[in-house]
Amino acid sequence: MARCTAPVKGHRSAAAAAACPVCRYKNSRYSNSSYTSSYASYGNSRYNGTTNLTNRSSGTSQPRWSKPGSSVFYTSAQIQSLNPIRETVEARAAEQPDLRDIFLCHAWDDRAGPAKELHDLLEAAGVKVWFSEKDLALGVPMMRAIDKGLRNSRVGLVLVTPAMLNRLPKEGVADKELSALLAGNQLVPVVHNTTYEELRNISPLLASRSGLDTSEDSMEIVAKKIAELVTI
Repeated sequence: MARCTAPVKGHRSAAAAAACPVCRYKNSRYSNSSYTSSYASYGNSRYNGTTNLTNRSSGTSQPRWSKPGSSVFYTSAQIQSLNPIRETVEARAAEQPDLRDIFLCHAWDDRAGPAKELHDLLEAAGVKVWFSEKDLALGVPMMRAIDKGLRNSRVGLVLVTPAMLNRLPKEGVADKELSALLAGNQLVPVVHNTTYEELRNISPLLASRSGLDTSEDSMEIVAKKIAELVTI
C-alpha cells in the first residue's frame, strides 16, 4: 500500500508533493477541481455576457450616446474622435433646438453617387440633413445658401472621396465649407474610396480630424453611427 512520504521528505514544494505516491493524486484532484471551477466561471461569463466577451476580443465598445439595444459598435479611436463632436451636438441642441442635424459637404462630382447614398441612408435613419441637391434652390446664390446651411446645422460631415481630393487644392466652395466647420468642433470626415494618407498629402489639417472610414465600416454602418452621434 502506498504511503505518504511527507513524514520523511516533507512536502515543502509542489514538486515534492507531486513526487509523493499518495499526495500527487490529491493534487491532481485539486487541480482538476480548480480547473473545472475556472472553466465553469469562464463558461458562465461567456454565455451570460456575450456582448462583453465579443467586445474584448474585437476591441470595440459602445459610447455613452448609444441608445439601449443598439447593435452598432465603435473602435476606441472612433469614440475618442467623435466624443467632442457629440458634446458640440448636445450644446447646440440645447441652445438652438430647431437646427438641422447635419450639413453634408461633398464634391460636386459625388452629388449623384456616394453623397446621395449617404444622404439617403441618413434621412432613412431620421437625421435632418442639409444637402445641396435638395436644399440649393434655383436662382439662390450658392455661397449664400451654403452660409445659411452651415449656420443652421449642428455639425458637418465632409465626404472625402477622390473627387473631393481633386477639388480641395482648387480652393473652391468646399474650402469655405471646411474652413467654417474646422473653426469649431463641428466636423466629421467620412473617408470613402481613398485613405487618410492620401488626404494628409492634400490637407494635413483635415486629416488630423479622424472620423469614419468606409473601408472599416459599410456606408450603411457609417450612417447608423452618424445617426446615433447626432440624435438627442
